[in-house]
Amino acid sequence: MTTLDTYRLLGRSGLRVSPLALGTMTFGTDWGWGSDKDESRRVFDAYVERGGNFVDTASQYTEGTAETLVGEFAAGRREQLVLATKYSMARRPGDPNSGGNHRKSMVQSVEASLRRLRTDHIDLLYLHAWDFTTPVEEILRAMDDLVRMGKVLYVGISDTPAWQVSRMQAIADLRGWSPLIALQIEYSLIERTGERDLIPMGRELGLGVIPWSPLGSGVLTGKYTRADLTHEVSADPSGTRKNVAAANGSLTERSLGIAEVVKRVADELGATPSQVAIAWTLLEPGVTAPIVGARTLAQLEDNLGALDVRFSDAQRATLAEASAVDLGFPHEFLRRPMARGVISGGVTLELTR
Repeated sequence: MTTLDTYRLLGRSGLRVSPLALGTMTFGTDWGWGSDKDESRRVFDAYVERGGNFVDTASQYTEGTAETLVGEFAAGRREQLVLATKYSMARRPGDPNSGGNHRKSMVQSVEASLRRLRTDHIDLLYLHAWDFTTPVEEILRAMDDLVRMGKVLYVGISDTPAWQVSRMQAIADLRGWSPLIALQIEYSLIERTGERDLIPMGRELGLGVIPWSPLGSGVLTGKYTRADLTHEVSADPSGTRKNVAAANGSLTERSLGIAEVVKRVADELGATPSQVAIAWTLLEPGVTAPIVGARTLAQLEDNLGALDVRFSDAQRATLAEASAVDLGFPHEFLRRPMARGVISGGVTLELTR
């Protein structure tokens, strides 16, 4: 697999998507660190011209500008693209119903997204982040209603506990509602805890895993140093990318150490650290398409080079060791020889699937 037009099926669906999705959180300068319209168009056009078809955005990325630009850039080629957007982020400060996972928030957000995207349907609608308040039946039924109306074709979920997602998928299956086909999670060499439950759940229940921030908020590119650890953190996404990295917990002593290992492997391969970090996420069988976000055309071209990276076994082991996480209970317990022995009774079982 070396090209964007070597497509993959998304989850349990028949939808074909590119192996790298184009992230558009950098489209627009509203937050102080994105790309202007002209550069955003160059990035978008280059991705599509290389065969890319999977474009990821959200209702409130750069205060709605990202969706507006995507809608403009997609004009004339809308049908060949898979446009994915998300709802849940508050759209009006002080309005209690302008954000969250409930039906009113979902429907109003979708209507606004359709206008900005200049389309009559959204290919993939994600719940953006779990709000811990809305009943799952309300969410699933509202999603299914939008699918039945033709305003949404497929549904997915992002940033939600595994136990809640698995419960939702079971309910959708039992009631004949539209199933979830995509699971968007943070996943990178500095954030591997999704390997505990989220990624195995996705493989088991038919959700294609779409990693966001495969570069660890830019930390894995090598652009930050230990001098940046003193950065004062703000919860506001506007300002600088460094602030976003720090606020997201990506800029730490541990992550900088992992970035150094990534740099060493990149030097061995004649690749860039960004290419190594993105290519590593593609090694996980549950991953369908990492999201690459680029502020400039040069960054996009660099990121797309990840499709050409091939690791040796030793290099894979080096990266795995540097970034390893404890899987915790019950996973670590069930892997121990004593636990396996008392379960199997000493019998050797060969798995065929």
